[in-house]
Amino acid sequence: MTILVTGATGTIGRDVVEQLLKKGVRVKAVTRNPETAQLPEGAEAVAGDLTKADTLRKALAGVTGIHLIASSYDSYVPWYTDPALIRLAEEAGVQRVSLLMSYEEGPLEEELKASSLEWTMLMPVEFMSNALIDWQPTIQAEGVVREPFGSVRSARIHEGDIAAVSVAALTNGGHHGQSYCLTGPEALSRMEAVKVLAEAIGRDIRFEELSEEEARQRWSGQGHDEESIAFFVQMGKNPPEIGYTVLPTVEQVTGKPARTFAEWALEHKDRFI
Repeated sequence: MTILVTGATGTIGRDVVEQLLKKGVRVKAVTRNPETAQLPEGAEAVAGDLTKADTLRKALAGVTGIHLIASSYDSYVPWYTDPALIRLAEEAGVQRVSLLMSYEEGPLEEELKASSLEWTMLMPVEFMSNALIDWQPTIQAEGVVREPFGSVRSARIHEGDIAAVSVAALTNGGHHGQSYCLTGPEALSRMEAVKVLAEAIGRDIRFEELSEEEARQRWSGQGHDEESIAFFVQMGKNPPEIGYTVLPTVEQVTGKPARTFAEWALEHKDRFI
């Protein structure tokens, strides 16, 4: 069994690589810059650009399954995986694909569903690791988190649990045609999550709630366009029900309970001190 992991240097992809290696699975890890990827020992770094399917033609040789990401961002600019990759995967003899996607299907998802491949779609809610991106700098510098919509709840999920579902789908089978919505085991507001994080690091963290206007100004200063900002506000004020509804999917697929935010915080506490 050989699994091709796309987005291998990203939050989820790196966990997928590590978990596959622990299971003794051969891993080809796709990155645009293999020389600087710093992948776990045992992974074979292969060059490729998901927006240009043909760049992965050689990498697909001998591959039995793919952990695939549908889209990502470069400096706030979105990019999307080339749907032609699905046809190339079929031609190469790939059997299974686990697709990490958002909640809106596009050409890639349509191509995958129409293919002969065994597919499983993963639709996680908010990543727990977003706390590192959003909160780490101000916690380290000032002991504070500044966010809008502090009371809105989220069923945040551990990135390792998302990876575990992907690994199960790719290595165990029995998940063809499934679209899994993935959540953590609890729904916490931002204010509650900050309290959990403060307890984990043993340090007081102050929560300062931004007004909508202050949040808009911050997002604009970060380079987001008006359409994106309007989306952020909408999600903040009226998040979809699935965003805060706890589901048992992780445990059902992997056989292990989804990890709590407190567990995640203890694992990463040194990053906030």
